[in-house]
Amino acid sequence: MSIVPGGVVTWAEIDLDAIVHNVQAIKDFVGPQVQIIASVKANAYGHGLRPVARVALEAGASQLAVHRIQAAVALRETGITAPILLMGHIPPSGIDLVLDHAITPTLVEWDTARLISERAERPVSVHVKIDTGMSRYGLEPERTVDFVRSLSALPHIRVEGLFSHFAAADDPNLAFARRQWERFQGILEDLEALGIHIPQPHICNSAGLVALPEAHLAAVRPGLLIYGMAPSPDTLPPFELRRALMLKSTVTKVRDLQPGATISYGGTFTATRPMRAALVTMGYGDGYPRLISNRGQVLIRGQRAPVRGRICMDQMVVEVTDIPGVQIGDEVVAFGRQEGAEITAEEVAAWAQTINYEIVTGLLPQVVRVYRRNGTFPSPSEGLEQWANYLRAV
Repeated sequence: MSIVPGGVVTWAEIDLDAIVHNVQAIKDFVGPQVQIIASVKANAYGHGLRPVARVALEAGASQLAVHRIQAAVALRETGITAPILLMGHIPPSGIDLVLDHAITPTLVEWDTARLISERAERPVSVHVKIDTGMSRYGLEPERTVDFVRSLSALPHIRVEGLFSHFAAADDPNLAFARRQWERFQGILEDLEALGIHIPQPHICNSAGLVALPEAHLAAVRPGLLIYGMAPSPDTLPPFELRRALMLKSTVTKVRDLQPGATISYGGTFTATRPMRAALVTMGYGDGYPRLISNRGQVLIRGQRAPVRGRICMDQMVVEVTDIPGVQIGDEVVAFGRQEGAEITAEEVAAWAQTINYEIVTGLLPQVVRVYRRNGTFPSPSEGLEQWANYLRAV
C-alpha cells in the first residue's frame, strides 16, 4: 500500500530515524561535555522544521538554532521549550516577539541591545557574534571586548554565549580556519582577563566540527551533518552518516518517439533513434533545478534514466528506452535509493553546478514531506492528514 497521500505525485520521504542516528553520532564524537546546538534554519535544510527539531532534541541536542524570528516562533508554538538561538538580525519590530517567546537573540548592535534591556521584565540570555573572517554578520574583533563589557552592565541582559562562524573549514588547507580560531581564542582570553566569563563559546559548524576538534569548546552547531551529508569531500566525518531525505515523483505518461522528434521548450534535445520517453511530474516549481536539463538522471525501476530536454515548471521528460516495462504510476527517484541503486544530492548538485546544501533547502513547500519514524512510514490516513496540513499552511 502506498505511503503517499491521495493526489500527491511528487513528495519527499524524510527518515527521522536517520536524523536521530546522526545527532547521536555527533554527540558521541564531540563527547558529553560539549552541547549540540542543532541548526534547523531554512526549514531544517528543507527537511521540515518542526519534526526535525523535535527528534534532534530527543536524540541529544540541547538547543536549536535558526536564522529568522518566524522559525523560532513556529517552534515555540509547536510546544518546544528548549533554548532557541536566533542567529540573524532582529529588526525593532521583532524585539517583542523575541521576548514574548523566550528566544535567545544574537546581539551585534547597541541599539537593539538597549531596547531589549528596556523592554525585558526578566533576565534575557543573549549571544554575541564576532566576524572573524566571513565579512558578513557579526562584530569586528576589535570592538567585541568593549561591546561585551557594556552589555554585561545592562539591566536584564546576561551574556551567555559568544560565537563566530568558520568560512573555509571544509577546505583541505585549514590555514584560514586556524586564523579565525586564533582570533576567537584571543577574544575569549581578553574577556577572561577582565573577569568576564562566557559560559557558552561556540564556533564549529559541521565542517569545523570535523576538521578542527580542538575548537569544539562548550558547544558545536552542526547543520548538514544532522541531515546525513558532509560539507565537502575533504570533511568526511569519522563516523557513519545516514541520509535523511529522498525526493520522489511519479511517471504520468509513457510514449514512443521517432528519430527527429524534439523534446520540451526550445527543442534542445532531438531523438536520434526510436526512443521511449516517460513524463515525470516534477520540475523547477518543486525546486528541482532547471540547470539539470539534458544533464541529470533519475532512477526508475532501479535503473538510471537520463533527463531529456529542458526541465519545465511542473514536469520533465526522461528517456526509458533501455528500461523495460516502465508504465504510468512507476516511482521516480530524483535523489535517494531505489532497488540497490542510488543518486546522491551531491550528484544532483554537480549537475546543477551548485552544492548539496542548495539542493535540499531548495525544495519548495508544495513538495509534500512524508516522515518515517521507528522504521515505518505513516498509514495512508496519516499521510492524508499531512497533506491536509500542507494545504492549511499555504
